[in-house]
Amino acid sequence: MLPEVGAEDEEKWLAEGIAGLQHNAFYMHRALDSNNLKDALKFSAQMLSELRTSRLSPHKYYEMYMRAFDELRKLEMFFRDETARGSCSVIALYELVQHAGNVLPRLYLLCTVGSVYIKSKEAPAKDVLKDLVEMCRGIQHPLRGLFLRSYLCQISRDKLPDIGSEYEGDGDTVNDAVEFVLQNFIEMNKLWVRMQHQGPVREKEKREKERSELRDLVGKNLHVLSQIEGVDLEMYKETVLPRVLEQVVNCKDELAQYYLMDCLIQVFPDEYHLQTLETLLSAFPQLQPTVDTKTVLSQLMERLSNYAASSAEVLPEFLQVEAFAKLSSAIGKVIEAQVDMPVVGAITLYVSLLTFTLRVHPDRLDYVDQVLGACVKKLSSKAKLEDSRATKQIVALLSAPLEKYKDIVTALKLSNYPRVMDHLDNETNKVMAVVIIQSIMKNTTCIETADRVEALFELIKGLIKDMDGTRDDELDEEDFKEEQNSVARLIHMLYNDDPDEMLKIICTVQKHILLGGPKRLPFTVPSLVFSALKLVRRLQGQDGDLVGEEVPATPKRIFQILHQTIEALSTIPSPELALRLFLQCAEAANDCDLEPVAYEFFTQAFILYEEEIADSKAQVTAIHLIIGTLQRVNVFGVENRDTLTHKTTGYSAKLLKKPDQCRAVYACSHLFWVDDQDGIKDGERVLLCLKRALRIANAVQQMASATRGGSGSVTLFIEILNKYLYFFEKGNPQITSSVIQGLIELIVTEMQGESATSDPSADAFFASTLRYIQYQKQKGGSMGEKYEPIKEQILLLGTSQSSRGTFQ
Repeated sequence: MLPEVGAEDEEKWLAEGIAGLQHNAFYMHRALDSNNLKDALKFSAQMLSELRTSRLSPHKYYEMYMRAFDELRKLEMFFRDETARGSCSVIALYELVQHAGNVLPRLYLLCTVGSVYIKSKEAPAKDVLKDLVEMCRGIQHPLRGLFLRSYLCQISRDKLPDIGSEYEGDGDTVNDAVEFVLQNFIEMNKLWVRMQHQGPVREKEKREKERSELRDLVGKNLHVLSQIEGVDLEMYKETVLPRVLEQVVNCKDELAQYYLMDCLIQVFPDEYHLQTLETLLSAFPQLQPTVDTKTVLSQLMERLSNYAASSAEVLPEFLQVEAFAKLSSAIGKVIEAQVDMPVVGAITLYVSLLTFTLRVHPDRLDYVDQVLGACVKKLSSKAKLEDSRATKQIVALLSAPLEKYKDIVTALKLSNYPRVMDHLDNETNKVMAVVIIQSIMKNTTCIETADRVEALFELIKGLIKDMDGTRDDELDEEDFKEEQNSVARLIHMLYNDDPDEMLKIICTVQKHILLGGPKRLPFTVPSLVFSALKLVRRLQGQDGDLVGEEVPATPKRIFQILHQTIEALSTIPSPELALRLFLQCAEAANDCDLEPVAYEFFTQAFILYEEEIADSKAQVTAIHLIIGTLQRVNVFGVENRDTLTHKTTGYSAKLLKKPDQCRAVYACSHLFWVDDQDGIKDGERVLLCLKRALRIANAVQQMASATRGGSGSVTLFIEILNKYLYFFEKGNPQITSSVIQGLIELIVTEMQGESATSDPSADAFFASTLRYIQYQKQKGGSMGEKYEPIKEQILLLGTSQSSRGTFQ
């Protein structure tokens, strides 16, 4: 093997070799031009002697070989012309070139004349070919021998006694062609393998790189074999494949075994591989443990998958030869034989087998589950995977059925699916859970039974509860929110038309999400609540007492579950969200005409307000939610409603900030006048609320005057005026035009007082309100008559004090 040299030295030796080659080629051409055979042979032999060098790397040697090859093609044409003219018989020429002094030039010339000899048909092609392939054994230097045999392969490929070839007949058959190519292949592979032992151990890596550069020279023989027309399936099965595999297995060389197995799979037809699958696969476990069998096997399965996809007509062949069983068995044997195979290699093989199965046998879920089961068995010795590459392959394995079937329900039928997921680390388990949810959302898959929901939540448990000590506070906030939002969206994909089955689904979801911990519940509980409320709406009007263990789906039963679920929120605590949900349930109970249930939900909301909500802004929001919900509810009797409205108005008047008090109190006026309910039209109490709001607004003005030396904004007065106008239009007898007139005068007085400060927004608000009054007057009709006494233009401001007294 080439000793370690510098690139400059090698370039110099290459230049010297090419110069010598060109020098002799020049004189060879002069001899050819003058038909001087003797000199032509002399200078061609000297030219070819340059190929005897041992100084060049394979890459540089190839450059010189190609120059010599071009010259040899010209020499071959000369030999052909000479024999055609009769100047020299091809037999004599064949013997003459064998007198060349050095063996390497002699054999190159012999191959060149041999090409002409075969073409002349003066001797059987098989005899010449056999002679040539045997004579080439004279070169045992690996690099020179490889290029010499490559030359032999190149010049003979169009002269093989193939079926339909001009060289077939007279005893020459396709068997002779196959035998010649196989023998050349075997000898080349031996030379190629031997290269690894040439030179010192420290240069092993360099030698392997050089050998890799030469692999196509050896593989060319297999390509020639695949191009021989006479190599039908029978001959391939009986002769070609066994001989090639025997050489591959026996050479015991990692590089050669990997490349030749790959080459074999690539050059021969898919049909041949399918029909000889058992023989082909039997070689894999016999390969060296370091051979990358997973890549070659994966490529084989990919080719077979594509073959199956190319036509439905070939699918019966796959079943006939039991392709899946053979591939599965071979993979198991390879993994067993290669005890040091990294787990990523084994999983990659299973990914390829699963891909093959999904493409060729998509209807065979048992095959899919069998692949997953084999993967579980391989992983059984490891609690959790720590190899990131293996983890990626597991994700690919689990994602494949989702992508193929576009239906998580199908994946839920695979018993080994969750067992594979159990081997993922916590982070990847969550990634896979997100992939599953995305698949459901993308394909709008509806999960229809409680059993499947149970199986699904077992798969995505990494998202719905803490796993093995992983704490919520260790997670990235944005990622966590996105994950929990995806779970919330998923809950809405769980649906069944049968109320009893839907109730079971809700109970199953509740069982799982209540394990989620304080950070998860605010995301997931609302989705469950609204999903359950949808069922309540469907059952609206039904009722019944709870009997036995198997309770039918009734609104009462569902409200019990909702009560338990929302209580979990109030204990974490998340009182504001819990209050909103209690109010939602109260409104739903109202629609189902369940007064005690609705009252209980309001009670829970009030308890949360009193005991848990301390922030003043949160209190303001909560009280307005309570007012709005209570205003819409009509199921309560007089006593219960009075209790709830009394509590609500009391909370409103106790808010921390006076402006908040004012707005909450005037909002409470709507609790006593509900337009579409005949029983709730208490004008007196409406007026009391509005007057109370005015007193609070006046107190705000006085506080502003005392603390800032000027009047505050009159916005609160204008807001109250708009409430007066609302109830005035609704026909509240307590709200008269004179009361409204007095309030307008009060606002004008406040706005034009000496200490008043300019407030453009308040001015615009008041102007808009006055325009509305003007518009109602101009519109005419009964409403116009009601508004007629009100004078929106106030000129006399001296009545301001008496006006203020009217509202206090």
